[in-house]
Amino acid sequence: MELNQTMPHASRQSNSLARADKTTRIDIALFNGFALPGIAVIIEIFQKANAFVAPGQIGRSRYDVSLWSAAGGRIASSSSVFVWTEDVNSHRGTNDVHLLFVAGGVGAQQACRDERLRIWLRSRHPFSEIVHPIAEGQILLEAAGLPGRYCPLIDADHKRGNAYPPGTMGEAPGAVPTALRIVEEDLGPDLAQLVAESVATEHKTPFGSSIADKAAPQVSEKIMASARWLKANVDQPISIDDAAQVAAMSERNFLRRFKSEMGVTPSDYLLRARLNLSCRMLVESRLPVDKIARRCGIGSGGQLAKLFRKYLATTPTDYRMGREPLKNSN
Repeated sequence: MELNQTMPHASRQSNSLARADKTTRIDIALFNGFALPGIAVIIEIFQKANAFVAPGQIGRSRYDVSLWSAAGGRIASSSSVFVWTEDVNSHRGTNDVHLLFVAGGVGAQQACRDERLRIWLRSRHPFSEIVHPIAEGQILLEAAGLPGRYCPLIDADHKRGNAYPPGTMGEAPGAVPTALRIVEEDLGPDLAQLVAESVATEHKTPFGSSIADKAAPQVSEKIMASARWLKANVDQPISIDDAAQVAAMSERNFLRRFKSEMGVTPSDYLLRARLNLSCRMLVESRLPVDKIARRCGIGSGGQLAKLFRKYLATTPTDYRMGREPLKNSN
């Protein structure tokens, strides 16, 4: 898939002083079946940034995050966690700076057929300084006939070797590095580092970096797309043939290429992604172990316990008790 990118109408760096003490609106487009983990991190980054700025502090930006969907109301993520959204038809523009993130997830293909969402994306695109699709969100953006508009400072960071590089050259920058770079520009590197460390602490798991460490320096777009699809569908029954079709390869060629480029087989990658999500959910929610197992595509609490004993030499319950809970969501 060819990467379409346009730059903001004006550099964020040139406008930072003019935006002091103003609100930046973070608009996030969602749909039924969106992938929750990537969106949760983006929200957390901007909410943490707000929390770290002292009340009444002069010359500091604030972030107002809004979740939007075609019809508004209660929608379900791919992991069956529900969130409340606002109706795109109720959106009213402001003179504030607007940034737009478009969620990915298994529901992206269905969302492409929703004319209300496509019309809204077209109406918001010209007024959004950054338009950043996440994984399958690129499909939705293309269905609306729109290019992404990425933060130009991310490319500069990549060349300088800064803290939030985008990944391999030629790919879209990641949404998390983009969000952190925005915070750094608006609020300074010290506060951005606090936010980065806080978010990394919350989402660090025993499986968080093992796959990235084994991956080849250059991963092809087809293999990367299939890896993103596997991670977005951890809660679904998945066959190797399904993943091969995403990469537009034969099953045999896909298995060979995936192992060569990612350092692990597709089955191992999927298992680690499921265990990674289960670790996060154990720490960040109070859901029963059996329900977490089902939402992570593992089947049952008993099977999850077997995997934890094999790979972590502990049980899900002991893992949860050994980590300080950061959230008490249901």
